[in-house]
Amino acid sequence: MAMQESPAFAKLVRDVVRDFGEPQIIWQVVALVAALGVAFVLRRWMIGRLDRHFERVAPARRAGSSSLRRSFFPMFGWMCVALTRVVLQEYMRVSLLRLAEVPLFGTALIYLAFYFARRLFASSPHAYGLLKVFERVFTTFAWLSMLAYVLGVHDDILNWLASVRFAVGASHLTLLSMLSGILWIGVTLVLAMWVGSLIEDRIMRTTTLDGNLKVVMSRLVKGVLTLIAVLATLSFVGIDITVLGVFGGALGVGLGFGLQKIASNLVSGFIILLDRSVRLGDLITVAPYHGTVSQINTRYTVVRGLDGIEALVPNEKLVTDVVQNHSFTETRGRAKVNVQVAYSADVELAMSLMLKAAEGIPRVLTDPPPSALLLNFGADGMDLEMGFWVQDPALGSGSIRSQINLRIWRTFREHGIEIPYAQREIRILNDWAEAGPSGGLADAVSRIPLPPGTPEPAQTEAEPGKKPTP
Repeated sequence: MAMQESPAFAKLVRDVVRDFGEPQIIWQVVALVAALGVAFVLRRWMIGRLDRHFERVAPARRAGSSSLRRSFFPMFGWMCVALTRVVLQEYMRVSLLRLAEVPLFGTALIYLAFYFARRLFASSPHAYGLLKVFERVFTTFAWLSMLAYVLGVHDDILNWLASVRFAVGASHLTLLSMLSGILWIGVTLVLAMWVGSLIEDRIMRTTTLDGNLKVVMSRLVKGVLTLIAVLATLSFVGIDITVLGVFGGALGVGLGFGLQKIASNLVSGFIILLDRSVRLGDLITVAPYHGTVSQINTRYTVVRGLDGIEALVPNEKLVTDVVQNHSFTETRGRAKVNVQVAYSADVELAMSLMLKAAEGIPRVLTDPPPSALLLNFGADGMDLEMGFWVQDPALGSGSIRSQINLRIWRTFREHGIEIPYAQREIRILNDWAEAGPSGGLADAVSRIPLPPGTPEPAQTEAEPGKKPTP
């Protein structure tokens, strides 16, 4: 069947062709160029104000600024062209201006949608793929809608969608109502999440609330706004929301059987946030992970190790297992260095030199001051330990211990304090004189080299009939 020519499209073509055959088209072109020139000036003025505003805000609040800048020209252009058309339509034909309004309006709408989407998902690095899909779908839908409007087939498409009917429970729906419902749900969800992001930004900047309480309030606000948006949209498009009770029951059964772990992690996440046992920035140890809590999400908690590797720990593990929170009541961390000195060394001097080695090192606290201890008397020397407190233990203490050990090594060498190494004395108790002829095992043992500095043993000759003394 041949497609019938759209009356709107035919009228638009006839108007443009008719105007191009008359001198008035020159004035329309001049008016269009003047309106776009004014829009260009307004765009530069608005971009200047926007740049000055972004200089005073945090980088996170500049998300989507590129889309916002690109939307200024088509948005101001559409406004100026529409205003020019309203003014001139009493004196001349304005078909060219009316045609120019469609792409300007559509382009401005697309860029503004991208701006709101980027602002919405700016704090979520995992939503990058979803944002790209959303932009492509919205762009395709917007341009198809403009094309259908220009061709004049939008009424035919809407009538066909309204003719496709089906029943969902006690409700009778059409394909048009379903698509419009999905569209409105998407729009209201975007608006709800955008408003939730604004409220979250306000809450996070508050200094009087605890960090975990800020996260809980932000998530509750987003959840309530999302629920209200969905229910209001379903009621608006004529869908009975009591049907959702069936889906709610099915969801409860699914949670009870197949989604136990997920549900447990969700509940555990809110428990962690509410009882504040683990907070953002805490240094924790939950076997086998040790690091700083960088994120507390709905299902898991991100623990960033001191080596930069991040571990995604399920929230249930933080509730059911033993967690060592090194920052629960004390934000400082204690570290220590151990050293062994010889028994001939001045132990009190060694302890004082160890305390001096910790002076002047960044992040080593002077209150409480470092303390040196004589732990025990070892097999090779006396074991000493110096403990000290470190600010910001989440940054690690390996470099601090290295600096202190180097200072201890230098000062001990300057003051003649010996750090002993293990020495072992071997005594041979068997009678090697009866071991055999010369050149046997006794001679081999006598040829074992002695350590440097060891005095040679006295050579004694055994009397006849007597055994040599070992």
